[in-house]
Amino acid sequence: MILFEHPFNERVRTYLRLEHLFRRFDLLLQREHAVDHHFCFTTLFEIIEVGGRTDLKTDMLKDLDKHKNQLAAYKNNPSVDQDVLLEVLMRIESCFENLNNLGAKINQLVGENDFLASIRNRISIPGGTCAFDLPAYHSWQQKNNALRQADMRRWTEPLKPLYSSVELLLGLMRDNGVAQKVMAPAGLFQQNLPQGKFQLLRLFIDPSLNLIPEISGNRMMVSIRLMQQDENGRLQASPTDCSLELALCV
Repeated sequence: MILFEHPFNERVRTYLRLEHLFRRFDLLLQREHAVDHHFCFTTLFEIIEVGGRTDLKTDMLKDLDKHKNQLAAYKNNPSVDQDVLLEVLMRIESCFENLNNLGAKINQLVGENDFLASIRNRISIPGGTCAFDLPAYHSWQQKNNALRQADMRRWTEPLKPLYSSVELLLGLMRDNGVAQKVMAPAGLFQQNLPQGKFQLLRLFIDPSLNLIPEISGNRMMVSIRLMQQDENGRLQASPTDCSLELALCV
């Protein structure tokens, strides 16, 4: 099944973008070629751009505290596995403390490092990181793979609390959504939502159907139009009835 996710508010949209960027960074870092590590830098600067918002840290701390209070109510509940509950509460507490101590390190990560700052200033220019533009960067790219990876891990160490918190918050959100089968008559599904209850939609589609969803939604309702792509890449509405799996997460 192909999974498509759609956020219902700006905060969750930011969480999903950060998760996408962190996963891309990890994948590129594991590779050995200098070109892959070049795109580690482009991804790193995107993470700093998205994660450096002043209100993001406050929103994440509020969400972590909310989950902590909700789960703490299940302590001593005989129908709840107390070992699992304690483990989750400890993860929340750890993420909260580490994120709270992060300070302004995200925004300062590049500004305090002349090497990173020089790359960031040139990387958005087409061909701007050529050897004659950035000889120090060209020299760094000639290092062996292990040294480049070690440098990247050292430079991005301050971002770990952000990554851990995003993973935990999205994981808790996804865990409370139960997938159900729904029908999309003539390729269209619509559903009214209780105002403000749901934050994330997860849609599972059989890849053999060759369908692409166009999802629009807000706190009040969600609409899914299923599309088919022709050989030229143009999308056209699918006229057939389709079965989908849908999960709504609070």
